[in-house]
Amino acid sequence: MTNQPLLLALDQGTSSSRAAVFNSKGELISSASAPLTIQYPEDGWVEQDPLGIWESQLNAMKSLEQQLNADQRKAVVSCGITNQRETTILWRRSNSQPCGPALVWQDGRTTDICSTWRKEGLEDEWSRRTGLLLDPYFSASKINWLLKKHESSQQAQQQNDLCFGTVESWLVWQLTLGKRHCSDMSNASRTLLMDLERREWIEPFCDTIGLNKNSLPELVPCRGEFGVIANEYPFAGVPINALLGDQQAATLGQLCLDEGEAKCTYGTGAFLVVNTGKEIKRSNSGLLSTLGWTDENGTPTYCLEGSLFNAGTVVQWLRDGLKIINTANEINELAEEVDDAAGVMLVPAFTGWGTPHWDPNARSLLIGMTRDSKRGHIARAALEGIALSVATLVELSQTALGQTLGELAVDGGAARSDLLLQAQANSTGLTIRRPNNLESTAKGVALLAGLQKGVIQDLTSLVPNRQEGSKLFIPTLDKSGRNLWCSKWNKAVQRSLQWHDA
Repeated sequence: MTNQPLLLALDQGTSSSRAAVFNSKGELISSASAPLTIQYPEDGWVEQDPLGIWESQLNAMKSLEQQLNADQRKAVVSCGITNQRETTILWRRSNSQPCGPALVWQDGRTTDICSTWRKEGLEDEWSRRTGLLLDPYFSASKINWLLKKHESSQQAQQQNDLCFGTVESWLVWQLTLGKRHCSDMSNASRTLLMDLERREWIEPFCDTIGLNKNSLPELVPCRGEFGVIANEYPFAGVPINALLGDQQAATLGQLCLDEGEAKCTYGTGAFLVVNTGKEIKRSNSGLLSTLGWTDENGTPTYCLEGSLFNAGTVVQWLRDGLKIINTANEINELAEEVDDAAGVMLVPAFTGWGTPHWDPNARSLLIGMTRDSKRGHIARAALEGIALSVATLVELSQTALGQTLGELAVDGGAARSDLLLQAQANSTGLTIRRPNNLESTAKGVALLAGLQKGVIQDLTSLVPNRQEGSKLFIPTLDKSGRNLWCSKWNKAVQRSLQWHDA
């Protein structure tokens, strides 16, 4: 039996949807997940069925509610939603039917659209106002493509019946039976359509992409009153009080509350996020300025972010493509069969390169093999490739901030690998902190919902306990060895960038 209030988090990711409940201390009580299919119709194209996204999240909710006893279910007082960002959905207001596929954040089909906009001289203003770059990663070009290529979206717009939203917007629409069409500022800051400083939609940019302004969701703070879960669904009647993009949620879940504190999430991709406080810090080296989260009044905390498109996908490729492992967990056992990678390097650019190169045409590279190379060397190189990619982001963020990061908090599925995290420590020279619970994304949005509901008074009170149960990884490689390793890595990366020019 429980008397304490519980907080529900819906965590809609790229390869699965999760639902979890936490107590007011951020401790996980129970969780459930449901898989989600990804389609790759052409090279560089990544899409999902919008209704499949919703059904996956709904299935996770059903499973979780079945796990809870009656007292626990009654104790759930608030819901927060966190989600894969940039993924773009268009649907009809009148019947909630999608107008085409969901174009996933990894999707690169809009490369030519972005190239055209750059040639027209649009990137400088777009970057200045949004903190982002003109890249297929973000939502703007995806909207433009869907409007051009899917007649259903054109018809819906002509009939004033079109809604645009990122995944949190789509889920709120479904959960409230179409009563709320809104997008929070953290997700909106990833669309190329929100002014980062003013925190409002940029209407002229909508004209550029061909989207009617009345198709935009209401722009809301990350905390607030966003409707209640409809009676037809699990957790009926629970209010929705927080919306947050997944990387921002993980940063909050790791309690990176002070300027200069950072986390890296190893999910489908890898994302380094550094808290920059109330100030927008800008980088000329490919890092993104983004909104972290807001209070209920919309007062922001900003972040710097480095985004890599492939991390967990590398492990999936070893399992499903090369078939040298049967399950994702086997990569660690295989990598530990050898003492080192013996010069083998794997550059993970399966769907192009994000920070700092922003090259959607880059491709993965496996280099340095000899007749003596074994499966174990490839597995070890795969894990080290993820770590070395992140090390570049760390170096750039430290330059932008003018200070070194004290430590790096980590989470996400791949962070279970001790070998990966030791490679991360060696390639950055930083202490790596892995919490006992890796569900930092769900935790972060649950904490934000708890703040809004009044269940939690102050997140800073949780900070002293964040080391409890954590495992630390200390660098074992000296500076000269690290510099040599990273230099060799940079040469391999340059070859992956040159592939489409060969």
